Amino acid sequence: MGDSLISLLALIVTLGVLITVHEFGHFWVARRLGVKVLRFSVGFGRPLWLRRGRDGVEYVVAALPLGGYVKMLDEREGDVSATDAPQAFNRQPVGSRIAIVLAGPAFNFLFAILVYALMFVVGVPGIKPVLDEPRSGSLAEAGGFRQGDLIVAIDGKPTPTLNGAMLELVDRVMAGALIEVEVRDDEDRTRLRLLDARDAPNLKEMVQILDQVGLTPWRPALPAVIGQVVRDGAAERAGLQPGDRVVRIAGQPVTDWEQWRALIQRHPDQPLRVWIERNGLEQVLELTPDARTDGRGESVGFIGAIPEVPEALAESLRVVVRYGPLEAVGAAVGKTWDMSLLTLRMLGRMLVGKASLDNLSGPVTIAHFAGQAASAGLIAFLSLLALVSISLGVLNLLPVPVLDGGHLLYYLIELVKGSPLSEAVQNLGQQVGIVVLLLLMGLALFNDFNRLLG
Repeated sequence: MGDSLISLLALIVTLGVLITVHEFGHFWVARRLGVKVLRFSVGFGRPLWLRRGRDGVEYVVAALPLGGYVKMLDEREGDVSATDAPQAFNRQPVGSRIAIVLAGPAFNFLFAILVYALMFVVGVPGIKPVLDEPRSGSLAEAGGFRQGDLIVAIDGKPTPTLNGAMLELVDRVMAGALIEVEVRDDEDRTRLRLLDARDAPNLKEMVQILDQVGLTPWRPALPAVIGQVVRDGAAERAGLQPGDRVVRIAGQPVTDWEQWRALIQRHPDQPLRVWIERNGLEQVLELTPDARTDGRGESVGFIGAIPEVPEALAESLRVVVRYGPLEAVGAAVGKTWDMSLLTLRMLGRMLVGKASLDNLSGPVTIAHFAGQAASAGLIAFLSLLALVSISLGVLNLLPVPVLDGGHLLYYLIELVKGSPLSEAVQNLGQQVGIVVLLLLMGLALFNDFNRLLG
C-alpha cells in the first residue's frame, strides 16, 4: 500500500511538472506574439482549482492529470469582438502559429537540458561498464569480448557508466550495425572489440537484446549475505533481514549469491526451507518466492533481496560523472539530443515491425518507475523527469492530428500551398488523430497491465 501511494504521488508530480512545462511553452510564446489566452489548464475535466489572474487568464488545475491545454481566442470557436479580433489565434501569420505550436515540445526539450545540466554539475553516480564472460557461441564471443573488459567508448563515443553504455549498445544492435567497442582489458591494455550485429536475428524486445548478443554486466562472486530487502517482498515476509548469511536451502548448501539466486529462480511460488546464520546462530525460515515472467516469457522466482557488497568492491566499481557549469550545459544538450534520437528511432522501429509494440508504456508503468526513482533519491527522480520530458516532446511532434505535430503539418502545408486546408479536411484529420491516439493509449495501458499481472 505504501509503495502504491509513493508511485501515485510520484506519477502526479511527474506528469504535473511536465504538462505545466509543455503548456507554459505554448502560453509564453502565444502571449509574446500578441495572442489573447483565455485559459491555462493542467489536466482535463472538472476543475479542482480555478483562479482568474489580473491578466484575465483562467488558471486551472483539473481532475484528470493526463494532459493539459492552453485555450486561445479563436474566431472558429465562437464570436470575437472587432476589438479583440487582431489577438485571435486564427488571425496570426502562419509563422507565428508554427512558433506557438512548436513552443510546447521545445520547452520539454529545454527542461530536459536544464535538468541534465543540473545533474551533471551536482554529479551523476553510476557503475563502471565492466563486462562478464560472453555466452558461448554468441556475437560477443565472436567479437573477442572477455570477462573483465571495461567499456571505454562505443563507436568513438565515451561511455563512463554502465547505463550509458547499455543504452548505446541497445540502439546500435537494434539498428543492425557493426559496432566498434573500445575496452580496457583486465591487464589494463586498450583493445578494440567488434560486435557485428548486421546479421543478428530480428531483435524486438529491448530487455532481451544484450542477453541475446551475449553481453552481460560483470557479476562478481559475492557471499550469500542479505544486504537489503524490498518492502512487502517475499524475503521480508519470510523474516529475512540485512546481514543474514544463507547457509542452506531445501537441504542444499549455498556457497555464493549466484547459486542462491539461481535456486530461487527455479522455484517460483514453491515453499522452501532456508537455513540462515544470524548473529552467530543458525535459524530456519519458510520462504515462498514470488513468481514473475522474465524476458523469455518464462516464470521465475524472485524474493526482493539485494546482496551485501563489500565496500572495497563497491568503491572500485563506482563512478561519478561531473562537469563544470559550461561543460555541463554542453553535455546536457548532447544527452538530450541522443535520448531524443533514441526515442524517435525506437518509435520508427515499432512502426515498421522491427521493435515490439510491447515496448510501449503508459501511465501505470510510468507510475511504477516514478515511484522507484523517487525512492532511489533526487538524482534518479530528476533523470526520470528528463527522460519523460524528452518522450513527451518527441511524441507531440509526431504528425498525428490533435497532437502538436499534426497542427504543425497543417501549417507547413498552408505555407506550401498558400492557403489553409479546408475545414472538412482538418476535421477529418482530427477524427483520425483521435482514433490513432486512443488506440495507442489502449495499447500502452494493455502493456502496463500485462507487466503488472506478469
